[in-house]
Formats: sequence, structure tokens, C-alpha cells
Amino acid sequence: MKTLTKFAALLAFAVFTSTAYAEPAGEAQVRAAAEGTVAKIEEAVALAEKHGDKAELVKAINDARQLQKEFRYEITERSRQKANDKLRISREAFEAGETESATTTLKAALAIYQEMLKTYNANH
Repeated sequence: MKTLTKFAALLAFAVFTSTAYAEPAGEAQVRAAAEGTVAKIEEAVALAEKHGDKAELVKAINDARQLQKEFRYEITERSRQKANDKLRISREAFEAGETESATTTLKAALAIYQEMLKTYNANH
């Protein structure tokens, strides 16, 4: 009986500690995705303003679109969807050679993601 009690206590401790350590790692991953998304969009904006290589610019946008998938936070979910649509529209415009409208849309997406990051940081 003592062995069973010790085993149950050990199991409860293991579950408690794994739960306690799992949550901050998730928050760190979300924060890293958010900051990475903003950084990639800033890189794309800089390339667009310098009239940089279109392939690099599209890659930066695609990288941002991949990173933003991990930036999941319930309060900002609708904003994330809108900003992702703007990234898609911007990428398509760059591919079509419409640099001016693409840059404007890209800057709008950047503003949304920066606001989302502020909201996330304020609540965590």
C-alpha cells in the first residue's frame, strides 16, 4: 500500500511540474512567432522601399505568412486573419509588378501586426 501511495504522489508531482513548465514555453513560442512575423514584414517593407530583389521580397512575405500561423492569441485572431489577407494581397501585387499598391498594403499589414504584438505583450 505504501508503494502505491508513493507512486501516486510521484505521478501527481510529475503531472504538476510538467504542466507548470509547459505553459511558459508555449508563451515563448507565441511571442517568438509574433516578433519574427513583425521582423520579416519590416524586412519586406525595407526591400520594397529600396526597390530590392522581388524574389527576396516575396520570400520575406512568405516567411512572415508562415510565422504568423504560430501567433495564435484569441483576442487578436480576427486581426491576424485580416493582416494575413493583406500579406497575401501584397505578395500577389508584387508578383504582378504593382509595387506602389503592394508596399501600401504591406505597411498596413505591418501596422496590424505591431498592434497585435502590443496587445499580446500587454496581456502576458
